[in-house]
Amino acid sequence: MTTAVQLARVQFALTIGYHFMFVPISIGVGLIMVLAARRYRRTGVAADRSAVDLWTRIFAATFAAGVATGLTMEFAFGTNWSGFSRFVGNIFGVPLAAEGIFSFFVESSFLGIVLFGKNRISSRAYYVSTWIVFGAALFSAFWILAANSWMHTPAGFRVEDGRAVLTNIWAAIFTKSLAPRFVHTVNATFMTGAFLSAGVAAHYLIKGRHLDFAKRALTTALIIGTITSVAQPFLGHWQSLQIAADQPMKMAAMEGVYTTGSHQALSIYGWVDTATQKPVSIQIPDGLSLMLGLNPNHVVKGLDQVPPADRPNTQVLFQSWHLMIAVGITLVAIMLIGLLLWWRKRLQFSLPYLKVLRVAMPLPIIACILGWMTTEMGRQPWIVQGQLRTVDAVSKTVTTGQVATTLAILVVVYTGVAVAWFHVVREIVRKGPAPVAVGDEEAVSAAPLSAEPERLP
Repeated sequence: MTTAVQLARVQFALTIGYHFMFVPISIGVGLIMVLAARRYRRTGVAADRSAVDLWTRIFAATFAAGVATGLTMEFAFGTNWSGFSRFVGNIFGVPLAAEGIFSFFVESSFLGIVLFGKNRISSRAYYVSTWIVFGAALFSAFWILAANSWMHTPAGFRVEDGRAVLTNIWAAIFTKSLAPRFVHTVNATFMTGAFLSAGVAAHYLIKGRHLDFAKRALTTALIIGTITSVAQPFLGHWQSLQIAADQPMKMAAMEGVYTTGSHQALSIYGWVDTATQKPVSIQIPDGLSLMLGLNPNHVVKGLDQVPPADRPNTQVLFQSWHLMIAVGITLVAIMLIGLLLWWRKRLQFSLPYLKVLRVAMPLPIIACILGWMTTEMGRQPWIVQGQLRTVDAVSKTVTTGQVATTLAILVVVYTGVAVAWFHVVREIVRKGPAPVAVGDEEAVSAAPLSAEPERLP
């Protein structure tokens, strides 16, 4: 693989990695926002209105950063990846156009209403607008994931003159890998929003600020976080079954399986010894065969089914896959401990646990990025599985120096965007929800975290 191809891959990985940090946050916070709006619609309490405003501001800042970092990806298709654009242009026109409409038109339009029209429209219209913003974000994600799933399990097309020509739009959209990928990814975004909300609430409880808001937010985050984190391994298993069926070499690399056969072990932790072509790890005997076929005699295809040139990077895939699982197990443990503390009526008064929640905020995003590394690296050396190789998708006229220059520029610009987003969100959290007068339904408390827990009603 030439240096230009490698740099083009690094540049695209950088752009999508930066962009994907903001996507799960925006969708996850969007869910928290609409739940807060639902509560305010039901109660009409000023404190609930302040909570909606807080989550809306965080959502808007994240949406802006996501748009800024996402635009370069689509431009890169025409600059660095002209071979890819030429091959998939007829297929990707529909999902990318639909994503643009729902992301940049519907979502941004109604976000403007939520941000600036709250005092000019009825409470019902305001509430409906929050749901439209959230729904548009989900629908936007659907179209992007539909396009990405087509790259993994292409369908509904034929190849003419070196290009994929659409023959069945429904088959191209609803590919075999779309449902498990969409549900697994969206659940991860909800988990991200829950942990961010829990971290913000924990921060306020530790500092003794906005205690009424923090108590409600922490309870909501615990419910969502517990449900989504416990569900995620099962959804991940669903996607693993699809991968094993449709992309067996990806599954083989994820578990370091080089030799096809039954009674394949499941690795828990370790690394792949590429010299001996075996994983050096703690293993569950027959675990992989049982996981994929519910039978120790289930045959798992190994990397020996294809020549070395057609194999993914086994070491990278093995590590990203198992690190993602490790982070996921950690998230489940954090939520279950929180559930136990809630049952014992000590959730809001356990200082060590609150500190863990504050530190754990980025963990779901790390898990998401590791998951996408596994997904995209596992498709290599194909950019469209079985149809177009990555080396054939790169623009032939773009030089190594040009890619290196734009990569350096993007590193600087994207770092600036990330830092700016962090400072904006930190300032939003520092200010917190708008204070509520004592005469209103609820007043903002301002007492430090008490060593003596008060019993919850």
